[in-house]
Amino acid sequence: MELKYIAKKEDIGLTINQILQSKLKISSRLRQQIINEKLITCNELLCDTRKNLELGDFINIDFNYWEDNSNIVPTPMDLDILYEDEWILIVNKPSGIPVHPSMQHYENSLSNGIKFYFDTIGLHKKIRPVNRLDIGTSGIVVFAKCAYSHEYLSLQMQNNTFSKTYLAIVHGKLDENTGTIDLPIARKNNSIIERCIDFETGKPSITKYEVLDYSIVSNCSLVKCNLITGRTHQIRVHFSYIGHPLIGDSLYSNFDFKRLMLHCSAIKFTPINTNDFIIIKSTPKDFYI
Repeated sequence: MELKYIAKKEDIGLTINQILQSKLKISSRLRQQIINEKLITCNELLCDTRKNLELGDFINIDFNYWEDNSNIVPTPMDLDILYEDEWILIVNKPSGIPVHPSMQHYENSLSNGIKFYFDTIGLHKKIRPVNRLDIGTSGIVVFAKCAYSHEYLSLQMQNNTFSKTYLAIVHGKLDENTGTIDLPIARKNNSIIERCIDFETGKPSITKYEVLDYSIVSNCSLVKCNLITGRTHQIRVHFSYIGHPLIGDSLYSNFDFKRLMLHCSAIKFTPINTNDFIIIKSTPKDFYI
């Protein structure tokens, strides 16, 4: 994993530090680390990052350094890999498995499986999920293979250039086939997990949706959701509040089922070293109404 940059005409006179910050969007913490560990070269020579650039100067940053990831136990797991390059790994998470290890899931989280996979390919890096799904939610999860790719994609999420699409099965028939739910979400009082609609202290939360199908037999709707914001439990809270809770959501409804019917089905983002976005899709095998 090496990041390369060639100085252009508009870069003449700028320092390498300025390029790292303004063009490559590397955080001050990571910049300090790669400078201290002498991982930056200019024209294939170790350099002072205060150096002023000339046209055609070739900057190279080596992110292949070793990291301790022994805090996570490696567990063999049949990963459903949707996409992989030298910077990221994208997998399809089943429902019922958490992304992160915990006291209750010390060895059987998705991160344990990723750690085992990293070990098999000789990648000594920390486990860095870029996006997170609830334990009951299935679908696409992105893991960064180094600190820079994690920062790179996290910045896209902050700038709303990293988009996520979900499929959900909800109770009942919605009044409109398309719509926008714009309701503020806050943590529920005296609860660590549960969220609620709160018009006084809630953060702006926007979900756009499209009804794909409706079953009169089950009185359920298959809905595609695009998150404009990314609050905890956003889709679950929004649809529960408007009277169409998700099937299998025991936290926000009484419609119990074998699993929470929520699936991250597509993401769109721009990979490192390109200006073109890509779309990764995942089709759930157990979604029916």
